[in-house]
Amino acid sequence: MAAATYTQAAPAAQADTAATCSVPSAAGQLVDALRAIATVSPQTLPDIHGRSTAIVILGYGLQDDGSMRPELVERLRAGYLQALLAPMSPIIVTGGNPHNGMTEARAMADWLLRQCMPADRIHIEDTANSTVQNAEHSAPIMRQLGVRDAVVVTSVDHLDRAVDTFHEAGVEVIGTVTPNATAQPGVWQFGPDHPLA
Repeated sequence: MAAATYTQAAPAAQADTAATCSVPSAAGQLVDALRAIATVSPQTLPDIHGRSTAIVILGYGLQDDGSMRPELVERLRAGYLQALLAPMSPIIVTGGNPHNGMTEARAMADWLLRQCMPADRIHIEDTANSTVQNAEHSAPIMRQLGVRDAVVVTSVDHLDRAVDTFHEAGVEVIGTVTPNATAQPGVWQFGPDHPLA
């Protein structure tokens, strides 16, 4: 299964979204955000192996209008923090289940781009309709990228099942990240100021 990078999948949408990419407007906000990131315990975030470790963010059902539910936004925030701390790791967003023409993976990719994540880091798997399919469909993308292991990002109540399904799909999971483990309010003082953006 070939995954498209965000750039390949939707250049027009990328151009529209890139215009709304927000960077810190004041140096003080950036300093506060970096302090918040620095307070994350080393035991909280997994060790990574650069380009050979993917950050895989699992989807969560969209609302009928195609917008993201708060739980999915929290998963994205946790994955975003991991991506900031592992700038060489590719990011795979996985989830199909379209609503109003929008898949979970597309909504996640759009959100990450609005947070100024480079488009070439984002790889979209938008056909999975279950946790098992998240793992089975992400594994070939990882192989295509030359990735040997993954950090899985999901909700705490979904973590054990997600890790088990990735192991069954032949993916070595070297770490996990949940919104509960990375809650750092100061990190969200920069970037777009939308609670569910």
